[in-house]
Amino acid sequence: MLCTTDFQGSRAIVSILILLLCFGQALAATQAPPSWDAFVGEFIEQYFQLHPSFAANAGRHEFDGKLPDWSAEGLARQSQWLVSQRELANRYRDTAIKEAERFEQNHLQAVIDEELFWLQSAKSPAKNPLFYSQALDPNFYLTRPYAPLEQRLRAFVNYAANIPKAAAQIRANLKPPLPRSYIDVGKTIFTGLATFYETDAKATFAAVDNPQLQQQFNTVVPAAAKAMRELADWLEQQRGSANDDFALGASRFRAMLKASEGVVVPLETLEKMGRADLERNLAALTQECKQYAPDASVPECVAKVEGQKPADGAVAEAGRQLVQLKAFLTEKNLLSIPGREEAAVAETPPFKRWNSAYIDIPGPFEHALPSIYYVAPPDPAWSAAEQAAYVPSKANLLFISAHEVWPGHFLQHLHADRAASKLGQLFSSYAFSEGWAHYAEELMWEAGLNAGDAQTHIGQLLNALLRNVRFLSALGLHTQGMTVETSEKMFREQAFRDQGTAKQQAARGTFDPGYLNYTLGKLMIRKLRGDWSASRGGRAAWKSFHDSFLSYGAPPIPLIRQAMLGDDRGSDL
Repeated sequence: MLCTTDFQGSRAIVSILILLLCFGQALAATQAPPSWDAFVGEFIEQYFQLHPSFAANAGRHEFDGKLPDWSAEGLARQSQWLVSQRELANRYRDTAIKEAERFEQNHLQAVIDEELFWLQSAKSPAKNPLFYSQALDPNFYLTRPYAPLEQRLRAFVNYAANIPKAAAQIRANLKPPLPRSYIDVGKTIFTGLATFYETDAKATFAAVDNPQLQQQFNTVVPAAAKAMRELADWLEQQRGSANDDFALGASRFRAMLKASEGVVVPLETLEKMGRADLERNLAALTQECKQYAPDASVPECVAKVEGQKPADGAVAEAGRQLVQLKAFLTEKNLLSIPGREEAAVAETPPFKRWNSAYIDIPGPFEHALPSIYYVAPPDPAWSAAEQAAYVPSKANLLFISAHEVWPGHFLQHLHADRAASKLGQLFSSYAFSEGWAHYAEELMWEAGLNAGDAQTHIGQLLNALLRNVRFLSALGLHTQGMTVETSEKMFREQAFRDQGTAKQQAARGTFDPGYLNYTLGKLMIRKLRGDWSASRGGRAAWKSFHDSFLSYGAPPIPLIRQAMLGDDRGSDL
């Protein structure tokens, strides 16, 4: 507000009121800020208001059925709020707050910086359909028994009623021409959601004996499905003007790494690291193939391993593997297992099938609810040969299961949900989350899972090579002019992936440049483990390292390095 007393006659009273208001503002600016805990609590509550889907998924079910405001004005408000919150958080730089609060302050500012990057620098709302995917995901209303089914149906009905408005906002935001791969992923998401509403949701909620509520469902769901299909059709209509202009460019790629992960390593150094890890894993694969199939070439050896498919399908096999992995983890005492929660296994819903597997874990405000590990079936549009090749082998799937559940994402979240910081429970760094899960795969082999078995090791190495090629593809696609076709070839020839998977993974690199974080996070964790354990007994200290590392929640890894070692060279790899 502009403070002035340039008033005449009867307006003197107004002048006095303005002076009082300005005095109050000036006084507030000089007063000590609220306690750090109070500030964080208010930040989270305001964040929930702007991101109600995030809040509901975290277990704050008063936000059920609501969607973010994706209008131009709503997105502007998000950006303005983030900028203001960063300024407010900076007020605590010169205050005497506790060490844990200082850590949390750095984490909060990292959360803000990442969100501002995607909103402002990358301009994701105007370009990338994936920006909207997580908030549109209604799966937890069906699969998470946080309330009676009728209550969840009521929430889903409210959600579906909000979809036409959200679809209109998304369409208004997306600005053609769009990259071809963005059109493809958008169609997968939006068409998949429409199918999900009409099939999965309808089947799940059919058991609710409430005619009035069922009538509401039958009214809003067709409209929601129609809105999603029209959005997908609109995307298809943009194909004539589509391009391959997906690259962030070197400058924005570096900005992404700094804003989201606190990593400031030169891109040339990152590429050398990624290639060195690729070569390490290729050498190990060659060595194992000499034992497993001595008369075969490496591709023939991989094909032999990949030919060992689960007889009764990936979902059933993954269920058996979880039992084996947890038993091994317990026997080796690699890290603590807090709680008694388990994860179920299911087939991925249609709108999530742009990647091979993921796990849905209840949020930190939920209690004693199941997590679900989803495995995607092949795309029915592919040829029969491509579909058969897409199903992972038993050895490959074993380390996907390790990645998603024991000791990967699921076990990491068991620790995060018990972190002292609510911020740490809610907000995850990509490199921490995926880096830990990828690190967990190699950890299990290092610790002796099926020790000496070449087929098992080949399964682990195939997962590592997939992430190595993601790393190099992200750098290549976004900073070096690499084409999608070149990336796809890399996935076939250096990660030994089938054509369907290679095509899917190369496309993902265009709209998910952060997928280099699987390998980046793994390498940062391995370096931190080595540096921390060196003076604490080496391998004997691994359990202590793991428990300490996971106790922070899932902030950017350089923040944890600073906290554990007092070393601010967190991304010096």
